Amino acid sequence: MKYTIATLPGDGIGPEIMEQAVAVLEAVGEKFGHTFEHRYGLVGAAAIDEKGDPFPRETFELCREADAVLFGALGDPKYDNDPKAKVRPEQGLLAMRKQLGLFANIRPVNTFPSLAGKSPLRPDLVEGVDFVVIRELTGGSYFGEPRGRSEDGHKAFETNIYSREEIVRILKVAFEHALARRKHLTVVDKANVLVTSRLWRETAQMMEKEYPDVTVDYLFVDNAAMQIIQNPSRFDVMVTENMFGDILTDEASVITGSMGLLPSASVGELTSLFEPVHGSYPQAAGKNIANPLAMILSAAMMLETGLGLHDEGALVREAVSRSLEEGYVTEDIDPQGARSTSEVGAWIASYIRRK
Repeated sequence: MKYTIATLPGDGIGPEIMEQAVAVLEAVGEKFGHTFEHRYGLVGAAAIDEKGDPFPRETFELCREADAVLFGALGDPKYDNDPKAKVRPEQGLLAMRKQLGLFANIRPVNTFPSLAGKSPLRPDLVEGVDFVVIRELTGGSYFGEPRGRSEDGHKAFETNIYSREEIVRILKVAFEHALARRKHLTVVDKANVLVTSRLWRETAQMMEKEYPDVTVDYLFVDNAAMQIIQNPSRFDVMVTENMFGDILTDEASVITGSMGLLPSASVGELTSLFEPVHGSYPQAAGKNIANPLAMILSAAMMLETGLGLHDEGALVREAVSRSLEEGYVTEDIDPQGARSTSEVGAWIASYIRRK
């Protein structure tokens, strides 16, 4: 089989970790008789520098025509430190989600037994943690209008808007995931304060009747943030709105011991997109020290969820687990015995070829 992959390395460490994911996919292709044609596109600061647009039209067309999108990271300090910048790399990510209709972000949170001692939480708390966060990705205060600042610059505002239709479609994704897992769904909101959250909770309560096999509970977002630390194994599938999901998934990502271990998928109306949850980590760019495992695991999610290649994805996951067990890891996991980004990627590709 031949698959076309829109490959968007992006900024910072994006190109380095993407190189390793591409190498792993080449090994998978050789092993299983597939061809992955990578068509490269610009996004983020790299796209601003060359095109003046963080998500150029040609990149959108590339994504729309591909079988899947593999995305690295975006962000650059020169834009972060300029409060007057009219165009920022992050606008490219929002535009990509909106234009591709990527309304559901799926972030698995799993712990690896070989890294139990690396988590900031006690080993007994992280043992067996395995849950999925479903984050609504194209609504809420990140996209609501109006937004802006007063003429004197002393006030700023966003508008948090959700329609019932938007809530129903993301809840459907969450309920379906729960049915395929342990049949437990946690809806996270702030219904004691926010009107939009009350609409979320009301809609979820209505949909419960359609999924009688799923046990549903409700947590305020502040309580959910505490429970992720105090008792993360209580969760199976969690669903929430855009901003809450952004914050909670970053919090949950450190449970594993490194943000460099967690992949994600964004699905919706057009081509699905797969990316690591970490950012562009500009301090490490060009140093060959960044952890490529989240990018490689995102490629595994792409194989499974985006292309339906489950055996291939499972082999990539096995290779990643073995690299952790063997201690073939980067400095964020083992500062004393650290391997380089490219060494870790090469080890995993070699394992796949040898297996």
